Amino acid sequence: MPEETPISNAEVGTQIERPLEASNEDRRVDELISTGAEAPELAEAVGAQAAADAADTLERLPEHEAIEVLGEMEFEAAAEALAHMVPSLAAGVVEEIVEDRPEIAARLIEEMAPDDATDLLQELAATPRERVLAAMTPQTLGRLRDLLRFPEDSAGGLMTTDYLSVRAEMTVAEAVEAIRRVEIDEDTTDAYVVDRRGHLEGTVSLRKLLLAGPEERIGDLADRRVDAVPPELDREAVARSFERYDHLVLPVVDEHRRLLGIVTVDDVIDTIRAETTEDAQLMVGAGREEAVTSTVAFKLRSRLPWLVVNLFTSAVAALVVLQFEGLIAELAVLAVLMPLVANQAGNAGQQSLAVTLRGIVLHEVPPRGSMTLLLREGGVGLVNGVCCGVLVGSAIAVIELLSGGGAAWRLGVVVAIAMSVALAVGCLAGAGIPILMRRAGADPATASTIFLTMVTDSLSFLSFLGLASALSGWIEAPAV
Repeated sequence: MPEETPISNAEVGTQIERPLEASNEDRRVDELISTGAEAPELAEAVGAQAAADAADTLERLPEHEAIEVLGEMEFEAAAEALAHMVPSLAAGVVEEIVEDRPEIAARLIEEMAPDDATDLLQELAATPRERVLAAMTPQTLGRLRDLLRFPEDSAGGLMTTDYLSVRAEMTVAEAVEAIRRVEIDEDTTDAYVVDRRGHLEGTVSLRKLLLAGPEERIGDLADRRVDAVPPELDREAVARSFERYDHLVLPVVDEHRRLLGIVTVDDVIDTIRAETTEDAQLMVGAGREEAVTSTVAFKLRSRLPWLVVNLFTSAVAALVVLQFEGLIAELAVLAVLMPLVANQAGNAGQQSLAVTLRGIVLHEVPPRGSMTLLLREGGVGLVNGVCCGVLVGSAIAVIELLSGGGAAWRLGVVVAIAMSVALAVGCLAGAGIPILMRRAGADPATASTIFLTMVTDSLSFLSFLGLASALSGWIEAPAV
């Protein structure tokens, strides 16, 4: 970790630290790990770290050591650290604890915020999850089961039930007294106003409560314009709403306007990161949910089907090459130049694919604007192809002329033309494949790289070898 440079004022005892740099607690933990300290001593030091840093420390330790350290930490600190760990790693730790002490695992999860607890429970295998739920208190169990009924990738799956609410018929004095009796997050700035049946009626800021008269009615102070989302709304749509309207918090309401929970911006940040990771894995045919810690069986189930698909799509390019077996035997140099054309087309296609996928995710590609995008990408590919083709063709021509190859310099012209065509096709394919996937109702990123490789390889070989075949007499013509 980098060295920390705290800024302090000795007179008032203030110390300002840079959060991305190592703290004294971080350095203490590093020292204890390097010296092989016992679990109780290390647990005390880890408990003094910020929750996110404590999570990093636990992730660095072997699983059995992480469990020992967690067992020595105070429940609240251990729960916060678990909540900040990579979900798959945290689930592995909890499942090991469940084997011997399900009540301890249940206690740790009960100490978490409801949304964090739900996320972790969804990561657990079915049997450990049920054992943990069975060991929980009835009150916590009911609250978490309500959250677990929503899909993980929905607004209901993202929300937490930890929010501040007051009744519309309360006076300011009654509301303030009720707020004092509950534990609220330090970042809370507003309370949600509900009626007796839990219907959302508005919001009221804590600042307004502070300035209002004690006998004023909450319903009269409430801001009645409230943005809210239904629990079934997809998490990507929730994230777009936060991004577009700069929300920090969004309430989740059912069809009867009952307040179910709230989605906070930190959960949306996690959603964006998860969606980005999923798209990157889907592009190459890896599993949506696969992590580095996934089991071998899970990795095989995720990857093998797409590898089989890739085997068949690759055969298309092989069949194209097979049709020109005789030509390649006569002009062996074609076998050297084929990968060059295909590689350039593939790279150009990947560029278009990345830009198009980003545009689709950001809703910059309306359905009726697809043709414009395709024409633009095809034009870019053609210009890039001409530039690259001229460079490569000129280099081949110069080499052939200097080596006394005579008319063989004409092969450079064929390469230049073929590369221009191949790059134009590559860019069209890179933009077109995700658009077609979206129209088919599939995730635009799904195995897009596999299908793109099939198109660019087969059409690059076809354009190059087909043109070489058509002009073979000219290529081999004697020098004048």
